[in-house]
Amino acid sequence: MKVTVVGAGNVGATCANVLATREIANEIILLDIKEGVAEGKALDIWETAPINLYDSRTIGVTNDYERTAGSEVVVITSGVPRRPGMSRDDLIATNAGIVKSVTENVIKNSPDAIIIIVSNPLDVMTYAAYLTAKVDSSKVFGMAGILDTARYRAFLAEELNVSPKDIQAVLMGGHGDTMVPLPRYTTVGGIPVSEMISDDKLNAIVDRTKAGGGEIVKLLGTSAWYAPGAAAAQMVEAIVRDQKRIFPVCAWLKGEYDLNNIYLGVPVILGKNGIEKIIELDLNEDEKALLNESAEAVRSVMSVLDKM
Repeated sequence: MKVTVVGAGNVGATCANVLATREIANEIILLDIKEGVAEGKALDIWETAPINLYDSRTIGVTNDYERTAGSEVVVITSGVPRRPGMSRDDLIATNAGIVKSVTENVIKNSPDAIIIIVSNPLDVMTYAAYLTAKVDSSKVFGMAGILDTARYRAFLAEELNVSPKDIQAVLMGGHGDTMVPLPRYTTVGGIPVSEMISDDKLNAIVDRTKAGGGEIVKLLGTSAWYAPGAAAAQMVEAIVRDQKRIFPVCAWLKGEYDLNNIYLGVPVILGKNGIEKIIELDLNEDEKALLNESAEAVRSVMSVLDKM
């Protein structure tokens, strides 16, 4: 069992580390374009094996996609962050070029691989990978909803002073300010969250969730990596172990929720075949309106790529 993580930055290295320590794959290939980075981080991870008592082997390579051949799952974290003076269109053009090149190499060496996109802007980069891979959309999807939902659940656990293990939630839409948390589908130990917290406090947590990435950027001066890396690893685990987990992921919609030809966060069943089913919730009118608003925001970014 082989899993590849492309991009040995903070997110990619964290993902590889979680995959190794949880023994999700026998072999984890960490690939980067910068000489020595993937090799060094992979070696550092491998040297924790005798301490953390696991057998998964992590191997780093520099731009050697032949070494990734036969991977069952590939996680793509490659891309550059938005820098001062860089427009949204510039960021999309730069990262789409990177994701396109990576996807071409992945498909060449692992034509049957399931591809998980973590690169930003998430929704449009998943779209770019799908256009390049030319495989069924069930095998190309993005990580966003698991991260956003984790933040939402963490904030609720903190406010309610309960274990995050007991909080279940669904979150839909694009990755960013237009994401759609669904309090109606949020429970705490099976109890509707509305019975545990006031509307004002719940709305404040929803707003904090929407700005969750920005909150960390303000604190660190860079993007998060522990939670995104762990979220991607959780998706890999669901696929490799055929767990049939229900997760919110960035999926290609073909009529679901009355939306077509768009990558958007929705709940799915994740197993050995990738997205095995898209779950259609019975949204009320307000929730539908928020989801459509989010979809329009995502389409505007996708159209930038279409025009390039």
